[in-house]
Amino acid sequence: MTVPLIPRETLFGNPERLSPQLSPDGRRLAYVAPHEGVLNVWVSTLGTEDQRVVTRDRKRGIRSCFWALDGSRILYMQDADGDENWHLWSAEPDTGVIRDMTPYLGAQAHLVALDPERPSEALVALNLRDARAHDVYRIDLESGATALVETNPGDVVGWLADARMEVRAATVATPDGGFALRVRDASDSEWRTIVTWGPDDEGQAHAFSRDGQEIYLSSNLGTDTKELRALDLASGGERTLASHPEVDVDDILEHPRGHAVRAARFALDRAEWRAVDPSVAVDLERLSDPARGDFAVVSMDLDDRQWVVLYSADRAPASYYLYRRDTGDIEYLFSARPALEEATLAEMRPVRVPARDGLVLHSYLTIPPWCEPRGLPLVLNVHGGPWARDTWGYDPEAQWLANRGYACLQVNYRGSAGFGKRFLHAGDREWGAKMHDDLIDAVEWAVREGIADRSRVAIYGGSYGGYAALVGAAFTPDVFACAVDIVGPSSLRTLIASIPPYWEPLRRMFYHRIGNPETEPEFLDERSPLHRAADIRCPLLIAQGANDPRVKQQESEQIVEAIRSRGGEVEYMVFEDEGHGFARPENRLRFYTAAERFLAARLGGRVEE
Repeated sequence: MTVPLIPRETLFGNPERLSPQLSPDGRRLAYVAPHEGVLNVWVSTLGTEDQRVVTRDRKRGIRSCFWALDGSRILYMQDADGDENWHLWSAEPDTGVIRDMTPYLGAQAHLVALDPERPSEALVALNLRDARAHDVYRIDLESGATALVETNPGDVVGWLADARMEVRAATVATPDGGFALRVRDASDSEWRTIVTWGPDDEGQAHAFSRDGQEIYLSSNLGTDTKELRALDLASGGERTLASHPEVDVDDILEHPRGHAVRAARFALDRAEWRAVDPSVAVDLERLSDPARGDFAVVSMDLDDRQWVVLYSADRAPASYYLYRRDTGDIEYLFSARPALEEATLAEMRPVRVPARDGLVLHSYLTIPPWCEPRGLPLVLNVHGGPWARDTWGYDPEAQWLANRGYACLQVNYRGSAGFGKRFLHAGDREWGAKMHDDLIDAVEWAVREGIADRSRVAIYGGSYGGYAALVGAAFTPDVFACAVDIVGPSSLRTLIASIPPYWEPLRRMFYHRIGNPETEPEFLDERSPLHRAADIRCPLLIAQGANDPRVKQQESEQIVEAIRSRGGEVEYMVFEDEGHGFARPENRLRFYTAAERFLAARLGGRVEE
């Protein structure tokens, strides 16, 4: 069987449309689509063809948008060249007026709350007063007037408002590397701590109940996996609403007016929804369609009559549907990348990889669709985070690699999030050690199963995955034929020393999970590929965004210099208008062109000329 090459432009260029959002009245749809080659916000009236662009970004592109609840404007977040100093922007479809609602140089904005009872206002967290701390401001979306409503004492990393749009909960970082939840009964009441999660526990507050007497949260206090719970603010008692014995709750479905949690999602190999509110059980059953893929509800109108649903499948691009609750009708809206619908895509297979100490690593294997999994060149594609995870569904890199003739193995190594706290914290202080052992065990598993050719294995990844690629080249130089590092740190000491100022409250968490450069610099150096650069023998491709606020350009520069000073082979790419990853399509295509040629020269895969 001959499978045509899928053009890189089809895989990594701009999508045709994505991120659809229903207007509050359910009559219009906002979405992101290219305009003059750059992603911008468009609006159309449902049931018509009156599509029109409402923003005029000419450089970086807009990735997502959402409606202000008065329905007169669309809001979106945008930074400058990847610096992650997000601004909140407003675009009015009917007037064409576009405004930066947080026009403060060097400040970063996060949306805290919108509420239908005060539809022309927004609560926004801004580190305007202190780069290390986000205070809460109330912004009038009509006039632009901004007023400070809550000052951060220095340890708050997240704010939560109730149904009256009053800030009544705060997640704080604790000195031991854990977190706590502070609440108060009213905006003029004293704060009190109601939950404390130690450094080996996890929890997150999601929403207040409509009456303000409960908070919905995910928590693993007393359990291994995070459950969806309701916390009574008066008594401190908790009741479990949904749980899974093997994985954490990873998404929730709220009422469009907020303050009511109706379902929870869990994902072991694939995603499944569980109803908390019986009134949505029939909706979840109607939407469950394994042939279409796993689904998520991405937008609703305020009357809860229409939902926009995203389906993700391994062998199809993301597709969006309009679901009408009263009739049960599911109407196709559009595909993010319709050109892929005619392509031969590869199956992503959930696999279990045994680690040497008995842990089970839930992983995904994608094989070229024209051949059996026997003696193939293998790309070990390591996810970033590391406190994140790989999931089942359409993955452009997995499809690109499989289409070029490689087996792509994605491993949820220890330290990955979503599989309970024992698995997550099995990665504490194991960067470059047991976390890397898991990746080597995955390679050995693939060789032992006959899937991979031992002499043709590459390690590839971004962020933590880039670090893992450098570790693979430096710590296990006989395993990998080549390595690709995208914005990966080379020194754990310099990584922690250069964290963005707004991550300062999280410093103790980094010390607990990675190591403390103040008290154990030698330990961190032992886990840093920069200090083992002399052992690197395989060719490397390193790509870096010049404006990356998380992994500074220094991280790439210093290991490139260390390799080149010893006569090593490294191809180095710097993108002057990017940050932690590559947002602009021309930059993505430039990188993937180089990566494709780099891998083919060492592993023998196919190349699009």
